[in-house]
Amino acid sequence: MRHSFVSLLSDSGMPTEHIARLVGHSSTRVTETVYRHELRPVLEDGATEMDRIFPGMISDR
Repeated sequence: MRHSFVSLLSDSGMPTEHIARLVGHSSTRVTETVYRHELRPVLEDGATEMDRIFPGMISDR
């Protein structure tokens, strides 16, 4: 959940300093090296798997 949280905030353009404070890091170093690596493929794989597990739960808009 933390990875998703950081990734979504990062993708929305929130500054790293703000994200670091939200997740309790004393500096941006951990946020940048651990959490802000490229997570989009991981999130997309997770979304695809959730769609497989729960087919038809979300309708196309």
